[in-house]
Parts: sequence; C-alpha cells; structure tokens
Amino acid sequence: MKVYVVHAPGADESEVGNAIQALEAKGVEAFEMHRDTPAELKGADLVVTLGGDGTFLAGARVAAPMGIPILGVNLGRLGFLTELEHHELEGGLQRFLHGQYRVEERTMLQVTLLRKGRSMIQTIGLNEVVVDHSGEARILRLEIDVGGQAVGVIDADGAIVATASGSTAYALASGGPILEPTLEDLVLVPMSPFALTVRPIVFAPHQDVTLTVVRGPAEMRVDGGRHGHEVAAGDSVRCGAHPQRLKVVRFSPPETFYKRLADKLGWGRPLVPK
Repeated sequence: MKVYVVHAPGADESEVGNAIQALEAKGVEAFEMHRDTPAELKGADLVVTLGGDGTFLAGARVAAPMGIPILGVNLGRLGFLTELEHHELEGGLQRFLHGQYRVEERTMLQVTLLRKGRSMIQTIGLNEVVVDHSGEARILRLEIDVGGQAVGVIDADGAIVATASGSTAYALASGGPILEPTLEDLVLVPMSPFALTVRPIVFAPHQDVTLTVVRGPAEMRVDGGRHGHEVAAGDSVRCGAHPQRLKVVRFSPPETFYKRLADKLGWGRPLVPK
C-alpha cells in the first residue's frame, strides 16, 4: 500500500514525522508532500492530510481526479472537513488498513474561465468559486445562466457558486443555506446584492452555472486561493460538477454531520442557556 501525507507550510515537523513513522511501522510506503507543491500520486491508495481545512482542500484537488480516497487529520483550530484529531491518527490508520471505514462521496467543482469563447483557465475545487469586484469596480453586474437558461442579471459585490461541501464555508458566511455534504446540488449566493429581492438559489445536479461579467472588472478565486484570476467585462465563469467525486474516508456515521454543525459552528445552540 502507498500513502501520501500532505501537510501545510506551518505543520509541526514532528507531527509529519510521526505520521510517516506510523505508516511505515505498518508496512506502508509513505511519501511526504507539501500542499503547495503537489506531486503526481502514482499508484497511491490513500491521501492523508495533516493540517486544517485548507490542507484538506489542497489534498482534495489532487486526490479527486485520480479517484484516491482522502483522510483528513486536524492540526488546526476548526477542522470542519477533517475526520480525525491529531492524537487519533494511529488508531485511524489501523482501522483503515483493516477496512473498518466507509467512503463518503463529495461533489467537486470544475471551473472554466472563458474569454471570447476560448477556455483561458480550467481548475477544480471542493468548496466554491468566488467572482467578486476588483480594482476600481465598486459593484459588479453579472448575468447568470443555468443549463443554457437565462436566470437573470444582478448588481452585487460578487457571487459565490458552492458545492454542498462549500455551503458551510464562505457561502454560509454570505447568507447561503446549509446543504447536506453528500448532495450533488450547487448553490448560488449573491454577495451584498443591490436589490433586496435577490436571494440564494439551489440548483439541481448536472447543470452548469455560468456567471458572465457585464460590468467589471472582477476577480475569480477557487477555494479561497491566494492568487486570483482577472475576469474582464465580457468574460464568463462556467461552474459545474467534475466527472469524479471526491472519496472521503469516514469512521463516524453519516448523522454526525449535524453534531459537527453544533460542535464546530454552534448551529442549534441557543444564545440564552436553558
């Protein structure tokens, strides 16, 4: 068995070393990989991420297209996407090697920046793509199309197209709904729209959502990437489901998603104690 251990720039070297040693002690080939310099995962059976949700997102982008399962280990503060805390790593690896786990599939987002009908950039992400104003633009005008059907034109600071996984991230902070993570739907969340009647919309699976910048300029970022891409007036950002869904290793039952919402995000916890 071959496992790649993906870690964040600031990850504790001892944590990374302990993970590598724990794998090798079980007869597993283990390889270290920095999340910002992804390697080609030839023959990999598992990707283990050591860090927070950002490291998990980076691991997902390399694991999903190759159909490799991913196991997230939290070394950060929130760890909403990860499955294990750092002290649970060795026990989790043992359970994985014995087949005592389930696979939870998540939709990946495939994003294409189109200019005059030509594909300029194509990338993937697990959470969302954000198209928002940049430079001197104070408000964007975006034309929205879903599956070839014109939905409307909005004036806003920008818009987010998120997967169900991303519904609990930036989309939630911008007023979007929470979707169960295994759903294949996409959600469109306008950012500070000029019209109060403009609200988030959930779209059925297998449809592309296209945002065309009528008035800009704009900037596009996928999964909160450090480097955005310029989107000029007339450009379009097409978002749809990637052909491969992400395979997430889980030891907990599906219903723990709601417990995670309460523990990590405080959902359903009254402000005034009983």
